[in-house]
Amino acid sequence: MTVTRVVLIIEYDGRCYHGSQLQAGPATIQGEIERAVRGLTGERCRIATASRTDAGVHARGQVVSFRTDSLLPEQTLVKGINYYLPRDIAVKAAYRVADSFDVRRNAVSREYNYYILNGLTRSPIWRGFSHLVGEHLDIEAINEACQALLGEHDLASFASRIGVEKKCTVRYVYRAVMERQGELAVFNMVANSFLPHQVRNTIGLLIKVGLGRVSTSEFCSIIEARVPGLAGPMAPACGLCLMRVNYPVSFGGET
Repeated sequence: MTVTRVVLIIEYDGRCYHGSQLQAGPATIQGEIERAVRGLTGERCRIATASRTDAGVHARGQVVSFRTDSLLPEQTLVKGINYYLPRDIAVKAAYRVADSFDVRRNAVSREYNYYILNGLTRSPIWRGFSHLVGEHLDIEAINEACQALLGEHDLASFASRIGVEKKCTVRYVYRAVMERQGELAVFNMVANSFLPHQVRNTIGLLIKVGLGRVSTSEFCSIIEARVPGLAGPMAPACGLCLMRVNYPVSFGGET
């Protein structure tokens, strides 16, 4: 029987999960998807994930892949896997691709949003999906600092202290901007790839810029220092969402 590779576009609410990557014991996104695929096809598979997300982080457009003997049509795969998934995880689309396709290595960029509820009161609607900052943020000052992130830089200062020592910390940032959307301040960042906790540490520092506690020149000095963990404090996971993963060739317009 011919083995093929299937790509899934996944959306999830990360609040009940210990991240996307499989772990022994705690519930993870990978574990739930592998369990659902097994329920539908009877096969034990190991999925590959395009962009790792931490505990509590959400996704609108995560991309995963797995190899299968199943010849079920793509829409049947979507409906069937969703049948076995919990309600806070959903397959949005499925595509058959070349077996050589690698969801991580073939990606050209990842895009994240971070949602800040910038107001005096909490919002039950945005609870669990945004970070409340009660003081007014200066969006213009934040975007001025964001200009220093664009292009290729060593962003070690925005990585977590643990596990980054032997990694290359140079990244290319295509976009970094914050916009007001009603009571929300939404930060959008696109890069070729991200260091551990990079977006959340970036947000933590940008909030300090927006509150007038860190200047643009100080922000630039932190970039230039290249000291892991120097930026921050790390913003909560609840406001972070993986929006999409981009490839040279799209999957039917879904990514």
